[in-house]
Amino acid sequence: MIIGLTGGIASGKSLVSGELKKLGAHIIDADIIAREIVEPGSPAYDDIVREFGAGILNEDSTIDRKALGKIVFADKEKLHKLNRITHPRIIEKINGKIKELNDNHKDPVIIVDIALLIEVGLHKDMTKVMVVYSDEKTQIERLRKRDNLSEEEAQQRLKAQMPMAEKLGYADYVIDNTGTAEQTKERVKQLYSELKKG
Repeated sequence: MIIGLTGGIASGKSLVSGELKKLGAHIIDADIIAREIVEPGSPAYDDIVREFGAGILNEDSTIDRKALGKIVFADKEKLHKLNRITHPRIIEKINGKIKELNDNHKDPVIIVDIALLIEVGLHKDMTKVMVVYSDEKTQIERLRKRDNLSEEEAQQRLKAQMPMAEKLGYADYVIDNTGTAEQTKERVKQLYSELKKG
């Protein structure tokens, strides 16, 4: 069983993913893969530096994600260019990891944790889609606190994503994370036992 886990930015996907892992699910985290594929010397890294220039690099030659984020979230075309470089490589790695887990485990519950699940069309390959929901006000507060962003930067990042209402239309399961972390964890436990029953 492959569950696509998605939600808006700063909606609490990591909390849900962490809880599912504790319960025994296998997690494939697209954020970790996204970091791996842009390590210095990788094809994606070379393409990004060629496209955006050396100004997006840290002193150790790694990509400064914050500097790159400032550029792409202020310009839709640049965001599309970055996505065209990274998305096919991320999807390829995810599919490889799914195959590996299916080959090595009997009936694993695999959670593919990816913010852009629907946008990149990967939801079509999932058994079910799980959406973590938070209202916009909560998302912006969390995002500003987490990434140390201005109100305007937080709004830009939110606008760069598919609207939450649209994402919910694809959901087989919704986890509301506007309440406390404990309430969310309880909902995840209930949901996981349903998933295990098949």
